[in-house]
Amino acid sequence: MNKEVLPIGSVVLLKGGTKRLMITGFCSIDNDNTSKVYDYTGCIYPEGIINSNEIRLFDDNQIDKVYFRGFEDDEQIQFRNILEKVMSEYSSEIDNINQIDDEEPVIMYESETDDSNEKVEESLE
Repeated sequence: MNKEVLPIGSVVLLKGGTKRLMITGFCSIDNDNTSKVYDYTGCIYPEGIINSNEIRLFDDNQIDKVYFRGFEDDEQIQFRNILEKVMSEYSSEIDNINQIDDEEPVIMYESETDDSNEKVEESLE
């Protein structure tokens, strides 16, 4: 994470994307690649989390544009400062192991029987 951490509720567009995402969390790990920690967890905007196929993991360097910055108060600022420190320390440790890339956001909890994920993917393109 290179920039200031965006607060929960921030609405962003990823590079190459057409559908915006709302940030819902931080420092998430993909179940299929537990060695990678993503900067953000998000859901499609404005729909939100309708089912678990719509959770996205992405990094700060994948954000193209910030449309809305989420709610900030003293508690959020204190949390952000701690999170930025922890992520900076973590990044320093893993930079020697993994090269940071601009890969596609990860889809969490993809169901093999649910075709709604195809509709969500089409809306993200």
